[in-house]
Amino acid sequence: MADDGAAIRRRRECLSCGRRFTTFERLEELPLSVVKRSGHRVPFDRAKIVAGMRAAAKNRPVSAEVLESLGAEVEEVLRLEGPEVTTERIGRAVLDRLREVDEVVYLRFVSVYKGFEDLTDFEREVVLLSRARPGGSGR
Repeated sequence: MADDGAAIRRRRECLSCGRRFTTFERLEELPLSVVKRSGHRVPFDRAKIVAGMRAAAKNRPVSAEVLESLGAEVEEVLRLEGPEVTTERIGRAVLDRLREVDEVVYLRFVSVYKGFEDLTDFEREVVLLSRARPGGSGR
């Protein structure tokens, strides 16, 4: 094993000259496409997700490492679902994880994701968030 289990290292020998060499075998990932609301397809870019979470987490006690980890987790989950994913599914996957990390970051992200236009949108989401919290009236 090599690269923390991401590759297999093999020692080989050339049959014609007898020289030994090393090969690394890695799983080749299929490209993941994002289906936009307009119907256009673009390549998946984890950096965009992390950048959005970083903007929502500005001045909050959430480290860059946590955001990178969440981005990797979201990508892994989405890849298991197939070669194409909608922007809506990406947003829900991010929100599911942000809710567990920091509620303020969650609210900031959801306000952009859902396009909040006034205070009632925030109030509705805060009520839903407090119901979903363990010990809240929703559980």
